[in-house]
Amino acid sequence: MTAHQAAGWWIDRAACRDADPDLFFPLGASEHSPVQVEAAAAVCAGCPVTAQCLTWALDTGQDHGIWAGTTPEERRTMRRALSRR
Repeated sequence: MTAHQAAGWWIDRAACRDADPDLFFPLGASEHSPVQVEAAAAVCAGCPVTAQCLTWALDTGQDHGIWAGTTPEERRTMRRALSRR
């Protein structure tokens, strides 16, 4: 099964489907380019499937890249909050 198939139906409706993937994976292990993160988040802001994207990113432990307009640090915080419940 490809990552596309695992993601499900929503990926075909994602605003990022035709964007350069490099936009969503800023260089640098601990520091993101604020301009690049903002540009990726702007694409996500107009996306009709951000809820599905974020759920997938959290469920699959995506520790890199911008998913549903969130950074890896933001998703780690979300996962910690969810695990406390």
